Amino acid sequence: MIHIIGAGLAGSEAAWQLANRGHEVLLTEMRPHCTTPAHTTDQAAEMVCSNSFKSDDPNSATGILKAEMKRMDSLILRCAEATRVPAGNSLAVDRAAFSAEVTRALKTHPNIRWETAQATRPDLGHPTILATGPLTSDPLAAWLSEITGCGRLHFYDAIAPITDRDSVDMEIAWMGARYDKGGPDFINCPLDKPQYETFLDALLSAERTPLHDLDTPYFEACLPIEVMADRGRETLRHGPMKPVGLDDPRTGRWPHAVVQLRQDTLAGEHFNLVGFQTRLKWGAQKEVFKLIPGLAHAEFVRYGSIHRNTYIQAPSILDSTLHVKLIPNLWVAGQLSGVEGYLESAAGGLAAAFAVDRAAKGLPALPFPKETVLGSLLHYLANASAKDFGPTNAMIGLLPPLAEGEVDVRGLKRSGGLRAVKAAKGAAHRQRALASLEMHLKESD
Repeated sequence: MIHIIGAGLAGSEAAWQLANRGHEVLLTEMRPHCTTPAHTTDQAAEMVCSNSFKSDDPNSATGILKAEMKRMDSLILRCAEATRVPAGNSLAVDRAAFSAEVTRALKTHPNIRWETAQATRPDLGHPTILATGPLTSDPLAAWLSEITGCGRLHFYDAIAPITDRDSVDMEIAWMGARYDKGGPDFINCPLDKPQYETFLDALLSAERTPLHDLDTPYFEACLPIEVMADRGRETLRHGPMKPVGLDDPRTGRWPHAVVQLRQDTLAGEHFNLVGFQTRLKWGAQKEVFKLIPGLAHAEFVRYGSIHRNTYIQAPSILDSTLHVKLIPNLWVAGQLSGVEGYLESAAGGLAAAFAVDRAAKGLPALPFPKETVLGSLLHYLANASAKDFGPTNAMIGLLPPLAEGEVDVRGLKRSGGLRAVKAAKGAAHRQRALASLEMHLKESD
């Protein structure tokens, strides 16, 4: 029997992969018996922040990672494709339908037994995958800290608000995508310079939810919008409110700033404010966000919020198969391991399942090749500087450099500029990654 603790994205993927390989799986999930500051359901793979699995660009890091996961029959990606909603060149889902689809697959699998309970001190007499996510309960986190001898690390993470689509004033906003890529899937709310300055003044002066631990940092890739604004009056115009590539059909020009809304449900009745994660108090959110043109009468079905997330110091604890180096029968997957993002979390669950499958069969560990996006991410977790370690996404920069001459950089710069060079390098990385993965899968058979 293999024990998986946590039915989030990583735990769900790991359970599915191991069950399909013939293992008996006990999947323990504490919700709804014990909940978290961010979750609202008892469903598997609940997406509490964004509803996006990032870019579908085949030559981006996330595009390559998706291709790798699809090759290994990822449950998470299968369910995401089945419940996807329009989102331009990205894979976004109806989060309720997605969770329901994952839950159904797990609860109907003959090799998976679902247990509702709070794990506090797991029995490591069986192979165990700890996939409890960044909101791991305090007793379990304390146990993990105790047995590894390494203190926990924390960061603050925030959630963006969701609004009712019918309450958006489409006489002001318009449907479109940046540079018209993928289709007109986003609601765009344009701001001229005076409107932007008024919004910014209100945002900076609005009341914020107090933080319980002032020494805990924010996660830089998911900063609250007001914290970004604290860093300079132009910061938002170069971040979530950047207007580039968005022609306002009423003027034919880019606005001074733009707020984008992305579809959140299959029916299209709910949209979330992209990049507008926040720790403003709910009353302040209502007052500040109504200053955005098109949202003066917006009805919010969920306000933004902030919570403390936990991750381990992976370089000190894990090897590149996500195994806890000094403790037999224990693997850590998902955001608790130090990856950031829904896609990366699911990929970690898949990788942990591969490692546990080999261990259960008495086979030696076989890390994924560093030339794959998944392998490069796991290699980073195991070998980064422990002193400076923080949660990371999948990135092309984590992959080994391409061979000299593999891409004609000079010629591409002359003919197509830096964008052409970037696309060609991405395509070369993709080809090498998928070829390396095929060799790895043949070796692991």
